[in-house]
Amino acid sequence: RKLLLQAAGDARFAFSQSSLDQVILQTPEFQVDGRFDTARFDQVIRQMGYTRLQFRQMLEEEMLIGQLRAGIGASSFVTEQQARAFANLERQTRDFASLTIKADPAAIELSEADVQAYYAEHASEFMSPEQVVLEYVELHKESFFDQVEVSDEDLQPLYESEIANLAEQRQAAHILIEGDDQAALTKIEEIKARVDAGEDFAALAKEFSQDPGSAADGGDLGYAGPGVYDPAFEEALYALQQGEVSEPVQSEFGWHLIKLLGVQAPEVPAFAELREKLERELKTQQVEQRFVEAVKQLEDSAFEASDLHQPAQEMDLAVLSVGPFGREGGEGLAANRQVVQAAFSAELLEDGANSSAIELDPSTVVVVRVKQHLKPQPQALADVQAEIRQQLEAEQAAKQAEELAGQQLEALRKGSTSQDQAQAWTLLEAAGRAQEGVAPAILQAVFRMQRPQSPEQPVFTQVALSNGDQVLVRLNGVNDDQGELRPQELAMYRQFLASRVGQEDFAAYRR
Repeated sequence: RKLLLQAAGDARFAFSQSSLDQVILQTPEFQVDGRFDTARFDQVIRQMGYTRLQFRQMLEEEMLIGQLRAGIGASSFVTEQQARAFANLERQTRDFASLTIKADPAAIELSEADVQAYYAEHASEFMSPEQVVLEYVELHKESFFDQVEVSDEDLQPLYESEIANLAEQRQAAHILIEGDDQAALTKIEEIKARVDAGEDFAALAKEFSQDPGSAADGGDLGYAGPGVYDPAFEEALYALQQGEVSEPVQSEFGWHLIKLLGVQAPEVPAFAELREKLERELKTQQVEQRFVEAVKQLEDSAFEASDLHQPAQEMDLAVLSVGPFGREGGEGLAANRQVVQAAFSAELLEDGANSSAIELDPSTVVVVRVKQHLKPQPQALADVQAEIRQQLEAEQAAKQAEELAGQQLEALRKGSTSQDQAQAWTLLEAAGRAQEGVAPAILQAVFRMQRPQSPEQPVFTQVALSNGDQVLVRLNGVNDDQGELRPQELAMYRQFLASRVGQEDFAAYRR
């Protein structure tokens, strides 16, 4: 990492502080209701073990390494010849037949002595799983709402701010002549002269306006508030009296005549109507702050305490328990991967420490400790006898199938085959590398087999499947001609290969 950062510096890569700000502001984990929240940001990076300065430094380093990776990876390319060669291999199909030799565990006979001998030899494999029982305390953000009281005096500034944002709505109509040249200006001036002479604005809009969205409605744009229109258009609109028509106004769309059709004063809701909403918003802000402070208090208290009872007593929380569960997790709290990782960490298992605060979701935090560590113990033969028998039967059945397949393969390569075998083969023609309905192991083997010298001289191989079955494969032919490669297909292959080469180039650079 240090070497990559030095390389990025030598190559004069840079990432500005304002760009860092934008990355942080747009990170979903730092947002509440879709907006960046400072308290949430502090809470998350604290749980990651960073101060604000440390987090910004880490993020800047990640961005610099990312620039270096992109600079090397994105400059990679492949030639057209390479792409065509790859495409030919990728599009190649093969004709083959397969014969499955089943592994039959039911046909295997085992004695008790076989089972006992296997158990004695592999006793270390039959251990009970390592498990833990956890104690934990849980903080819920919702529990703080009842602790927060707000008065009308507290809400009044919020109410004033809310109604201050209300603005009157204005109904505008316009005639648009597109263009910024003298011809467009002359045309709009001619229309303005006809309006001044008493002609109907709506009729002129239907006849001349080049705004397809409003011309049919006489130029009517409906009601809208500030911030909707082009600045020059809006300035002219808000300078008009009702029924008045503006002088020609230029915007990025062309030249306009604007008529004010109506003014709608804002409806100012009474304080009582907004009180519940404002109370919820103010409480949410205060609860967020209290929750952040409570999480910090819980972390500090848990760090200093030898168990969870003291922090629970100090913060009026209940000590709960979950488990036992293993390293694969369990249900409820044990389904959270962060909890499982903490539970089986050296700090908790060996040192008996309390964990740091673990965020289950934005509103819930827990601190855990190991109450009981259940170490692996040998399992009795009676408990694992069925499992051993099943495993031995599967192994021996697979071995028998492998031996039988090997014998038949040898015979096939010598040119010998029985009529029964010939009937049992499954034939598949023009199979591609992603052929559906064929086991991946068989497809891989088929496309690794050497090309037959002729249709009369097929090539054979033997494939083992994960269930113990053996498959004999007969490669009959290889089909190379897949038609002309379209330009967009060639471009796709080149892009794919260049991306692969770019990844390999960066990996080589890093080494």
